Amino acid sequence: MTTIRNVSRRDFLKRTGAAGALVLGAQLAPLSFTQSVMAAAGEPNAAAQPNLFVGIDPDGTVTITSIRVEMGQGVRTGIPMILADEMEADWNRVKLWQAPGDPEKYDPAGKDKQNTDGSRSTRHHLDLMRQFGAAARQVLEQAAARKWGVDAAEVYAQGHRLHHSPTGRSLGFGEVVEEAKGIQVDPKQAKLKDPSNWIYIGKDLPGIDNYDMTTGGANYGADVTMPGMRIAVIARSPVFRGKAQSFDASEALKVPGVEKVVEIPALADDKAPEFRALGGIAVLGSNTWAVMEGRKKLKIDWEAGPNAVHTSKTFDAALMKSAKGGGAVIRNRGDVEGALENAAKVVESDYFVPYFIHTPMEPPAAIVDANSRPVQVWAATQSPNQARQYVAEAIGVDIKDVECNTTLLGGGFGRKSKPDFACEAAILSKMTGTPVRVQWTREDEIQNGYYHAASAHAMKAGLDADGKCVAWHHCGSWPSILGLWNPAQKTGFGIEYGLGLIDTPYNEVKNLRIENGEADIHTRVGWYRSVNNIQHAFATNGFVHELATAGGRDFLDLMLEMIGDAQVMDLTKDGVEEYWNYGDSVDDWPIMPKRLSNALRRVAEKSGYGKELPNGHGLGLAVHRAFHSYVAAAVHVVVRNDGSIHVPQVDMAIDCGRYVNPEGVRKQLEGAVIYGHSVAMHGKITTTDGAVDQSNFHDYPITRMTDAPLNIRVHVLEDFVDLKPCGAGEPGVPPYAPALVNAIFNATGKRITRLPISEQMSA
Repeated sequence: MTTIRNVSRRDFLKRTGAAGALVLGAQLAPLSFTQSVMAAAGEPNAAAQPNLFVGIDPDGTVTITSIRVEMGQGVRTGIPMILADEMEADWNRVKLWQAPGDPEKYDPAGKDKQNTDGSRSTRHHLDLMRQFGAAARQVLEQAAARKWGVDAAEVYAQGHRLHHSPTGRSLGFGEVVEEAKGIQVDPKQAKLKDPSNWIYIGKDLPGIDNYDMTTGGANYGADVTMPGMRIAVIARSPVFRGKAQSFDASEALKVPGVEKVVEIPALADDKAPEFRALGGIAVLGSNTWAVMEGRKKLKIDWEAGPNAVHTSKTFDAALMKSAKGGGAVIRNRGDVEGALENAAKVVESDYFVPYFIHTPMEPPAAIVDANSRPVQVWAATQSPNQARQYVAEAIGVDIKDVECNTTLLGGGFGRKSKPDFACEAAILSKMTGTPVRVQWTREDEIQNGYYHAASAHAMKAGLDADGKCVAWHHCGSWPSILGLWNPAQKTGFGIEYGLGLIDTPYNEVKNLRIENGEADIHTRVGWYRSVNNIQHAFATNGFVHELATAGGRDFLDLMLEMIGDAQVMDLTKDGVEEYWNYGDSVDDWPIMPKRLSNALRRVAEKSGYGKELPNGHGLGLAVHRAFHSYVAAAVHVVVRNDGSIHVPQVDMAIDCGRYVNPEGVRKQLEGAVIYGHSVAMHGKITTTDGAVDQSNFHDYPITRMTDAPLNIRVHVLEDFVDLKPCGAGEPGVPPYAPALVNAIFNATGKRITRLPISEQMSA
């Protein structure tokens, strides 16, 4: 019999000499930093813990708790930087401990339930982490004063040491651990450093996980192992909410390494899908290759169910018909109909964005031991507490009896905020009595994932004789994520409206109406990097470019004229009584047209907008506010004779308020350009009779080195750096696609109003 050994990629790296230490899997029950020190020293109280988020070992090592998960956005560097700065800790003597899911302990802002999404980690935790760091610093200062027998006012922390001003004496942090025990400082009362004295905040620091990520030492979801663990892959219905009528596993069970084939019961018809497991036929065994081969040999008779009607050609047309027919008015200003009747010119256009899928580098993976108490969950999840909630429900236990630990995510983009894959592992673990790791493949992720909603947009505007926009009418239609809770939901809701639609920034357009048409949901839709901002930015920026062309105006001049330079835009004046402002106070994070105009002016200046370009070259602009940040893009495109394109340079300007790690901001904008290029050029999921047509990168391509933009230049604006921090991980995606299509028009005169671009360039 052939023996298949489960060799991890770390094992491979070790054997090939590509990396140092062999990592067999993530430690399954990590001790806290305090427990680790106590165990090592054989003492019950060997470390000091000034507060829940920081600890100091006797050797001076400072351990900071990471309260959010890392998926490439740099949060495990940025958040600890804040605390270390206020604490005066030496960054080279700082290590991290990843917090498990526990919102009562590790969600100090009380807003996010530890969800790592919405580009909100820094904006919700800058002030809090400063307070915790300052409190830890004052604990150490008081401890040193106690040891010296002096007034604490004479002691200050600097450079990982405590200094006594009158005498010049100093002690290392580790030397006052004993005295620090029992000293408490209320973080809200802690004295914060003056920003002029910051040593890390606002300065470049490399990612704390960079070395491990690039040498094979980092642990991701698929690296976790448990004794007695079985690996599972699942055959799922190709049609959303389809069911297995029967299956034959006889051939699958003949594959060496396959041990069992079981059915996960389909979700009851009256149970909303939400983020639950939908059911399927699971193949379990000793290694990934075996179970994947076994799954290929399953014979399953699927009942497609009502969503078999979901075919892109007819669905896309229905979306556009809905948008053109109008819908619920969600914002209204002035007299749009009257202004259109009296306009010198009326321009109409339709925009369409298809379904997208996330394609993180690592497909979803989770391991669960449902037979222990508490239930142990290890998952590459953005939402550890949602994972606890849905796992608890799936196996019939209380959420307090479920622990969820997170690994590095290997990319997330919103897909890993849905814990259905952890539910699958929990159900199988309970059924089999062993720990189970459920591994999704790329095909699973593309054909059975959560899709960025397709959307249609009917645009109409009026221009006066001078080409000024006097009326703006926008109606969008898309299947709402709320349909996963209520399948009868046919319109969007506050969150989806707040993602670049209801807050359309044209403050100076006197007559403006925004509507939302109805749409049915036939597949799982879910958050995606920058969410609905993508289609709203595409439609609005592309259409303003059409208006500029129709009115003989320059796009930059017209866009600045429409946005204006007001300090604040007040939506209540347009009948918007309640506005979802990314879950934050409008007082703390107002909509500021001036910041958007500033970003657009800056990127135009830096890119050389307006200069004469050779034939076939074009420079396009776009601008968008998302997650409180203001981002403008300038894309330089070269369109070759065969219709293929090359992007030699992209300029991105961002005003994100107070930033922590500018290197992190630049990385996020650079990554957003690459991600946005995939969205613009290639992204398209289609369905036939309810089933997704694509399966892997051969028919759902993403940006590769051969077509990636070459020179990406990021310009971080500091005009409003003293204001509260805004998002950085997602805001760079929305303006890229419209800037690219505007550039293509400037180069060729070809107007593109649908994505993806690539399939239209040779037409």
